[in-house]
Amino acid sequence: MVPAVWMPLVFYLSWYCYTTLALETTRLFASTDYSILVHKYSFPLIFIMGMVMWTFIEYCIHRFVFHMRPPAHYYYLITIHFLLHGQHHKSPYDGSRLVFPPGLASVVVGSFYLLLTKAFPETLGVSLFVGGLFGYVVYDMIHYYLHYGSPQRNTYLYSLKAYHVKHHFEHQRAGFGISTTLWDHPFNTVIPEQTF
Repeated sequence: MVPAVWMPLVFYLSWYCYTTLALETTRLFASTDYSILVHKYSFPLIFIMGMVMWTFIEYCIHRFVFHMRPPAHYYYLITIHFLLHGQHHKSPYDGSRLVFPPGLASVVVGSFYLLLTKAFPETLGVSLFVGGLFGYVVYDMIHYYLHYGSPQRNTYLYSLKAYHVKHHFEHQRAGFGISTTLWDHPFNTVIPEQTF
């Protein structure tokens, strides 16, 4: 479902960014003496930067939003928190709780689109955004696979699945990376290897 909703937008925006960059009108620091032309061949690099940016966003949302401890006297906040992620930890193999519903995801996606297109020249912001959106699609597919797939031993996905299972059942205060463990290292939230 997630790829069917978001991949047409990823393809369209990728085409839009590449063709807009091909016009050679996009510049960094355009209003200064240090103006830099952004060439069309830089699109793949910007796209990949967007994907890496997504992994950081994924880590932060999972750690600081989904695993926050709401104050005990805020019933509604506790309920919302449980519905957003607590239910997923209570029933990790419930297929209806594994991916973010597209309607709710649209609000988050739209917010990041606005933020990036305001922070950077439009085509650069959209290029970062589309890389991040693709990263989100990959994350959702990996997360689903980690719960329902059967990866072969000694593969990246096998170790990622073992890592994620440990997060669910033994180390809920560590292992916040889902599609990658990249950000668990600098933030010291790596699940100890001897527990695999």
